[in-house]
Amino acid sequence: MPYHVYILASRRYGTLYIGITNNLQKRLEQHRLGVGSQFVREYKVHRLVHVETFDDPEYAIQREKRLKKWKRDWKIRLIEEHNPDWADRTHLLT
Repeated sequence: MPYHVYILASRRYGTLYIGITNNLQKRLEQHRLGVGSQFVREYKVHRLVHVETFDDPEYAIQREKRLKKWKRDWKIRLIEEHNPDWADRTHLLT
């Protein structure tokens, strides 16, 4: 079962949220319904701007922890390397 480390954004250069899940579609639905994360609900962080997939849950957990410690500039650079327009990538999940 794949694990996903993901970054949500409120808008381009807006508030960022980093999470991990083994069911990305369901987790995004929860975020958009306002359940599961008070931070996401409060700051309206719903745009999926970056996803990394791992087969090993331990690697995914390590990656999530590392990304959360990164400086904001590094996170922005990572997003822009793969998604320069900060487009919502939700449509790529189906």
